[in-house]
Amino acid sequence: MKNHRPAKVLIIIPAYQEEDNILRVLEDIRAHLPGPDVLVINDGSTDRTAARARQAGVKVIDLPFNLGIGAAVQTGFQYAAAHRYTSALQIDADFQHPAEEAPRLLKALEDGKADLVIGSRFLAPTGYRGSWQRRLGNFIFQVTNALIVGQRIVDNTSGFRAYSERAIAILALNYLGEYPEPESISYLDANGCRLVEIPVKMRNRSAGASSITPFKSIYYMVRVLISILSFKKRRRR
Repeated sequence: MKNHRPAKVLIIIPAYQEEDNILRVLEDIRAHLPGPDVLVINDGSTDRTAARARQAGVKVIDLPFNLGIGAAVQTGFQYAAAHRYTSALQIDADFQHPAEEAPRLLKALEDGKADLVIGSRFLAPTGYRGSWQRRLGNFIFQVTNALIVGQRIVDNTSGFRAYSERAIAILALNYLGEYPEPESISYLDANGCRLVEIPVKMRNRSAGASSITPFKSIYYMVRVLISILSFKKRRRR
């Protein structure tokens, strides 16, 4: 008889220079998700991000310097795998992901529908737009991943995600690149994981600044496309 462990959820919050947002994010989580444990990965911030998170009473892991979103989130996966969490929820520290939407992502995992549940800004009309660079990049990744995965994912760059224990174990070992969200879709698919996308409402950033500049957006698209296309070559072997 299969042993079913009780659900144990970890909320992973990668944070870099988010002193103006981190307390609001944690308060939002506390109001709507009181059960799960919360882990903030301080990705080399030089402001008061880490201090304010500790002030709120959550666990904080400090990276020695700014390693990027991929390394920060992978640190969360490694912690989740080591402490045997059955699922993980990624919420960004910029206050764009409403915690009240998160239970719907977790419910899709509990129903056994997927190993990765993506909260989509664009699957249904929500009024969210984002910058033109992000919209263009997302469209390119949408087409590319659809060709490789054989499944249409509308919001490939969303960082609002829920992961099964299986996905946690895979990504704890290898979470790809500097901008891993689009790449992880084809990577998890190549490892036999099931993917589901559900519509969610998101906020626009109200404080702080995005780390992705127009120049970085171009680099981001080229870098990620090369990585995604490499999965297509591996699949042919």
